[in-house]
Amino acid sequence: MASELFRQVRLLDPVAETDRVVDVWIESDSVRVIREAIPRGIADDVEPPSADVTETDASGLVLGPALVDLYSHSGEPGYESRETLASLHRAARAGGFGRVLLLPDTDPAIATPADVEWIGQHTPAGLPRLQPWAALTLDAKGEQMAELGELAQTDIAGFADGRPIRQWGLLRRSLEYAQALHRPIALWCCDETLRGNGVMRDGPDAIRFGLPGAPAIAETAPLAALLECVAQIGTPVHLMRVSTARSVELIAQAKASGLPITASTTWHHLLLNTQSVGGYDPHLRLEPPLGTPADQAALIQAVRDGIIEAIAIDHSPYTYEEKTVPFAEAPPGAIGLELALPLLWQQLVEPGQLPALTLWQALSTNPLRCLGEELRAIPIGIDSQSAPDTPTPLTLFDPRPLWKVTHQTLHSCSANTPWLGQEIQGQVVKVFF
Repeated sequence: MASELFRQVRLLDPVAETDRVVDVWIESDSVRVIREAIPRGIADDVEPPSADVTETDASGLVLGPALVDLYSHSGEPGYESRETLASLHRAARAGGFGRVLLLPDTDPAIATPADVEWIGQHTPAGLPRLQPWAALTLDAKGEQMAELGELAQTDIAGFADGRPIRQWGLLRRSLEYAQALHRPIALWCCDETLRGNGVMRDGPDAIRFGLPGAPAIAETAPLAALLECVAQIGTPVHLMRVSTARSVELIAQAKASGLPITASTTWHHLLLNTQSVGGYDPHLRLEPPLGTPADQAALIQAVRDGIIEAIAIDHSPYTYEEKTVPFAEAPPGAIGLELALPLLWQQLVEPGQLPALTLWQALSTNPLRCLGEELRAIPIGIDSQSAPDTPTPLTLFDPRPLWKVTHQTLHSCSANTPWLGQEIQGQVVKVFF
């Protein structure tokens, strides 16, 4: 039985709020024991039963709870040329994810119990777990409420169209009806009439680059209205794709008044801003559009302060042909499951903009908080194989290796990322139980 002892690993435990050095014994790809680091060889009380243990100096490696992505897109069913469930599964595992929640904008949309069952039957076994959001409205079209009661009995993460809901009366009734179902609801605030044909955030950069601008109020106006609905109805809501400084202010005020809301932004909005669009790279055509430098700074601070709990990947695969068009004509979205952790670590943790524990929390345990799930600290010195509860999946990450982002190094079927062809630093070693 293969057995390996990783010595001097940096363990990040967001639940216990600890950042410490430990030794980790892995047996058959499962975590056997985590214990405080000791200054010599294998201790007697954790000695493996076989002599074929491999002892590795893991100084510099980082271990933490497996990452959880609140929302991403699968091509399958309907758009298998973009992404299959199998390729998405490989990409997520390569990126350190133990769980990925899939938005229902497939073809057909995930809007019935049969659709949910189909996803479960066609998802590869093992980590990561791919779990769908069910459409809040029929076929995710925003016109009629889906059969929420039936869907709530299936294996779904909760309800989310992943698209703006235009009819406020329908949204109000949906929130009222869903309140008794005790399932998470995720909503994206975007007024498409205010956005118009905008393809980047309105402002001086949009004028300079000659691209149609989408005003910030296309997000903040419906956000303010939604917060009023939540205050009146009381149904907990997760706010997706927060991208403006004013949205951060509104969310902070709402939380201070006790509204039952959580919020997430996407990883692209933490690393890039409107000034990045100057090269007209169609991979930077995103929805919502990248914010101004002030928006970016506000979002980073909001993650640091906990106003925005989670960082989502919003992995959106498109084929080469779909994205190789002028910026304004490109479909919005970019991939990110394999890239988010190393790039966030290098650009936010290394320069000191975010503590390592805060970043890991926003990528792992806080998404579970947004889903209302119970959290557990990582057991130290406990034999996980004999523990009564299911062990927590863990991700081992090395922030040092350099690698080039290419079609060959990516596991996704698509390569629509602004980092294509570039060398980045940091790579996931493995995901363990």
